[in-house]
Amino acid sequence: MEFQTWWLLAVPLFFGLGWFAARLDARQSAKPAGGLPDAYFRGLNFLLNEQPDKAIDAFLDGVRIDPETIELHFALGSLFRRRGETDRAIRVHQNLAERPGLDAAQREHALFELGQDFLRAGLLDRAEDAFNRLAGSRYASAALRHRLAIAQMVRDWRQAIDLAGRLREGADDPAGALTREIAQFHCELATQSLAGQAPDRLMAAGREIAAALQADPDHPRPLLLRGELALAEGDAAGAVEHWALLLRRHPAHAALVARGWLQAHLDLGRPADALPALSQAHQEAPGADTLTALADAIQQQQGTEAALAWVEAELRARPSLPGLEKLLALRKALGAGAADSDTELIQRLLAPQAGQALRHVCGHCGFKARQFYWQCPGCSRWDSYPPRRGQAAEGAR
Repeated sequence: MEFQTWWLLAVPLFFGLGWFAARLDARQSAKPAGGLPDAYFRGLNFLLNEQPDKAIDAFLDGVRIDPETIELHFALGSLFRRRGETDRAIRVHQNLAERPGLDAAQREHALFELGQDFLRAGLLDRAEDAFNRLAGSRYASAALRHRLAIAQMVRDWRQAIDLAGRLREGADDPAGALTREIAQFHCELATQSLAGQAPDRLMAAGREIAAALQADPDHPRPLLLRGELALAEGDAAGAVEHWALLLRRHPAHAALVARGWLQAHLDLGRPADALPALSQAHQEAPGADTLTALADAIQQQQGTEAALAWVEAELRARPSLPGLEKLLALRKALGAGAADSDTELIQRLLAPQAGQALRHVCGHCGFKARQFYWQCPGCSRWDSYPPRRGQAAEGAR
C-alpha cells in the first residue's frame, strides 16, 4: 500500500479537533454549576451555619428569573411559614411577587403564598387583599376558601354566605359541607338579631331562620332557634311545637332545649306534659343534661323521693358520674345528721371527676369545652361537637 502524504496533515488536525471537543464538553458540563450566582452558595453556607436571616438576604440578592431558583425560594418561604417564622416567609414571597420578569403563573403562585403568610401572621386585611387579586387565576377557588375562613374569623356572616355560595356554584360539594355551613351562617345572624336591641330584631331573626331551613331543612339548629324566637315573641305554645319536632328528629339535641322545654310547659300551665317527650328523647340519646333536667322536674312535680327513685333506676340502666352526683344531691335533700355529712364528703370527692365528665369534645380535633359550640373554637369545624356532654367524641349530626 502506498503511503499517502495527506495523512501527515490529517493526524494533527484530528488530534486538535478531539482536544477542542473535550474542552467544549467539559465547559458544558460545568455550566449549570458555574451559572448559579455566588449569593446562592453564600446562602447555603449561612443555612449550614444556622444563620437563616443572612441566608434569606443572600438568596434574595441572588434571585435570577429561572425556574430552579424560583422554586427554591418558594420552598424556603413555605418552610419558614410552617416553622411559624411568618415575617421571613413574607419577605421571601413578597420579593418574588414584586420581582419584574416573572411569568403570570409564577406571580400568581407567589401572591397565593404571600396571602397564606399574611393569614398565618394574623394580618387578615392584607391576606384578603392578596387573595382578592387571585380572582380568575388557577388559585381562585383556594383563595375563595381562605377568604371564607377570614370572614368567619371576623364574624362577617353576610360575606361568609356570599363566599360559600360562590364556592358551591363553582365546585363539587357532594357531602353538602358548604350547604350546612351556609345554614349555620344564617343561624349566626339569627342569633345576633335575637340578642340585639333593634326594633325589628325578631322579624330579622325569623328571616334568617327561614333562610337557614331553606339551605338545610334537616339541620337541628334552625328548629332550636324557631323555638327561641317563639318564646321571645311570647308564644310558649309555638316554642313547644317547634321543639317537639326537634326532639323527634334529633333526640340528642334535647340537651340543648331541655330547660326551655320545661319552662315553656310551665308557662302554659301544663308542666306534667313536658315529661313524656323529654323522657323519650333521653331514652333514645341519654345525657347528663337531660338526666338532671328530668330529675329536677320530677322533684318539683312529684317530690324528692320520686326523683330519687327515678335517678336510681337510671343509674342501674346507665351508670355515670353525673348521675351519681345527682343521686347524692337528692339523698342529701332527704337525709340528716351523720349520713348527711358522709354524703357531702362523697359529693366533694366526686365533683372534680364529674366535672371532667361533663365536657363537650370535638369529634375532629378533640378540643374540650364546658359549653356547647356549633363551631369548634379549636379547629373551626362546624357541627363537630356532640350536643350531649360526657359522650364519646363524634359528629353532632
